[in-house]
Amino acid sequence: RGMDVNTSDRAGNTLLMLAAGQGNEALVGFLLKNRANARQINRFGDSALNLAALHGHLGVVRQLIEAGGYPQGKGWMPLHYGAYAGQAAVVELLVEQGVPLDSPAPNGKTALMLAAKNGHRQVVRILLEAGADAALRDPEGQTALDLAEQAGNSEIVSLLRLPGGEQ
Repeated sequence: RGMDVNTSDRAGNTLLMLAAGQGNEALVGFLLKNRANARQINRFGDSALNLAALHGHLGVVRQLIEAGGYPQGKGWMPLHYGAYAGQAAVVELLVEQGVPLDSPAPNGKTALMLAAKNGHRQVVRILLEAGADAALRDPEGQTALDLAEQAGNSEIVSLLRLPGGEQ
């Protein structure tokens, strides 16, 4: 009815971002069909895809990827959010799409580090099998193994010590 589909609130959240974060596939599809900007970010640097990845809304993540909604550049990426929250299916889909595995988030941690620290064994396994570099260090000089050990995530420590993980 004439409303700009990319109108945002004071924080820069568009209706597409809100629908993606809620997992509303039908509304996301409608908005994309009506030219919603899938790459728009809010004032916190989050895109609709970031919000869908964080909350594990796999169907929405698929829709946004198909619409070209994978953000370019640096910052918190959907893979970081999926790994941080333990969203294994989302991480697996993003890995299949060929996203960069070892890009650091603004805090200097990779997706593997985030998953290891937060105890997400399945995500750690997916990232290692895809070739994530377990030897990378964050700005404090810590590896994914160090972070897993500090958090008491013994199963992840074991995974990271296997061939292909850090020794």
